[in-house]
Amino acid sequence: MMASEPVARAVAEEVGRWGSMKQTGVSLRYMMEFGSRPTERNLLLSAQFLQKELPIRIARRALELESLPFGLSRKPAILKVILGEWSVNKVRDWYLDSFRDIRYFPEVRNRNDELAFTQMIKMIKVRHNNVVPTMALGVQQLKNEQYRTRKIPTAFDEIHEFLDRFYMSRIGIRMLIGQHVALHDPDPEPGVIGLINTELSPIQVAQAASEDARSICLREYGSAPEIDIYGDPTFTFPYVSSHLHLMLFELVKNSLRAVQERYMNSDKDVPPVRIIVADGAEDVTIKVSDEGGGIPRSGLPRIFTYLYSTAKNPPDMDCPSEGVTMAGYGYGLPISRLYARYFGGDLQIISMEGYGTDAYLHLSRLGDSEEPLP
Repeated sequence: MMASEPVARAVAEEVGRWGSMKQTGVSLRYMMEFGSRPTERNLLLSAQFLQKELPIRIARRALELESLPFGLSRKPAILKVILGEWSVNKVRDWYLDSFRDIRYFPEVRNRNDELAFTQMIKMIKVRHNNVVPTMALGVQQLKNEQYRTRKIPTAFDEIHEFLDRFYMSRIGIRMLIGQHVALHDPDPEPGVIGLINTELSPIQVAQAASEDARSICLREYGSAPEIDIYGDPTFTFPYVSSHLHLMLFELVKNSLRAVQERYMNSDKDVPPVRIIVADGAEDVTIKVSDEGGGIPRSGLPRIFTYLYSTAKNPPDMDCPSEGVTMAGYGYGLPISRLYARYFGGDLQIISMEGYGTDAYLHLSRLGDSEEPLP
């Protein structure tokens, strides 16, 4: 059902007003301390904070989506039908729907209000699950239309900067919602505070991500290189398990694909992908190393842009693919780097063309972080 023009104008004005407000940063240390006591009062305070904070962040993204560079907002891939009979035409409308849901929700005053609010923002998080692949399809279509050469014009920097801001903000919104929702778990695992595992084993996460990546590789190629993991299995540190899994899955998947494609028609022994976990004084560093032939030096500046993919046969651009593919949309590495940077870390890629690639994932120790998150 379409909103009437006066209602649409009123919503647009409210989005403009909220989008001009200053957002409030929350540090990981505060999240951990606050979340360690998920009392009814603390959960109520958290919901009341989110009821004021989320509309600001969501409105800012809706406003940015309204003025995308290069006509990106008109790309067919961003047109989507969602929420049953509601026909929402763009990712922007998902944000507008979410803005309206939160703004029109009654003021959270008691436990029943808080539980209903929590259920509502949980649904908002689900609504936005496909934002990244949908936007990536739009960018790929834009790329196919705008240029056919390997050289990326400098004008595309504007799109890259926009997407970095957009996706970084999305990580922040999903972290705030996910943390609040997870604090309602009646029986959390020992050491787990919401989404934060204070005793996370990077070796265990690397093993899980490796198994997931190998299963994708086996599905697509019929075989997969081995993966060797090195490091102290007893070492733990505070981090968000889902974030680390996402980053390692992406890096390992890239390495498996490179090795598999290099050796698939060779009689030589297939070298394993190696994962090394190092516990440093400042950072925890995880290296994913392969002998997949490396990336040409001319391609290295492009690997963190959203307009580049090393895939020889990118997926169909008419619709998001079912399940996870080995490669193709060109957003795995830049998104992974944003996840690392969100908590003050980083991701670096070093390549030896003709040999292989090393990815260095630097992770800050969250327990020491007092900086407000983006």
